[in-house]
Amino acid sequence: MRLYATVAAGGFRRHATYRVATAAGVFTNSVFGLVLSYTYIALWDARPHLGGYSMDDALAYVWIGQALLTVCGMMGGGFENELIERIRTGDIAVDLYRPADLQTWWFSANLGRSAYQLLGRGVAPMALGWLAFRFTLPAGPGSWLAFLVAVALGSTVGFALWYVVAMSAFWLLDGQGVVQVAWLGGLFFSGMLLPLNVFPGALGEVARALPWASLLQVPADVYLGTYEGWGLARAYAFQGGWALVLLVVGRAVQAAATRKVVVQGG
Repeated sequence: MRLYATVAAGGFRRHATYRVATAAGVFTNSVFGLVLSYTYIALWDARPHLGGYSMDDALAYVWIGQALLTVCGMMGGGFENELIERIRTGDIAVDLYRPADLQTWWFSANLGRSAYQLLGRGVAPMALGWLAFRFTLPAGPGSWLAFLVAVALGSTVGFALWYVVAMSAFWLLDGQGVVQVAWLGGLFFSGMLLPLNVFPGALGEVARALPWASLLQVPADVYLGTYEGWGLARAYAFQGGWALVLLVVGRAVQAAATRKVVVQGG
């Protein structure tokens, strides 16, 4: 455990060194937050309480999305391209020789990255958005804690999704096509463009059942107090269930890929 804690701390420090990139990310998130906010204002003026959200709730949703964009990996896990490149060049053989589990190593590194992104690129856009629009805030410390638990589970689901995507490079060699498909899926089905509660009929039901809903829709609804009691437990179970399923799938794909490397003499 000490090894993986060190890897997580290293992931945090690694991303903390890119201060200009962090500032640029905060600026970009804030600009997109403003654009989406005024888009949502026009939409909710025309359709009040769309998706069950008030105007203030909808604006909060926008800025939660900007805060969690990199934390939960809605448009990329932040590590998959590096892992795919290591697979393509054969450097993954060095990783497999380490006295550490490959999936747990990358999970720990991503944990440190997500923690930094939450502090570095999450807090500032949320604060700026609230100063500009005074959107809905959680009712108290307990609600904030419940939200952070949902964010942690969402980040785990995001890692598990992108790890499976990266593992596909063992067979495809160039995994960029799969990355682009996953990027589009994350953008649409996480609710980054519009809350999944707005999606009509069967499309909405399917979207809310997919793992991408764990990345934004569920944390946002926890933040807004949609879930209470057993409803909150079921929301966590939904996220935790998808995290477990995807981590197991990633483990199975990793095992198959490791046998492939051995067969090829890599």
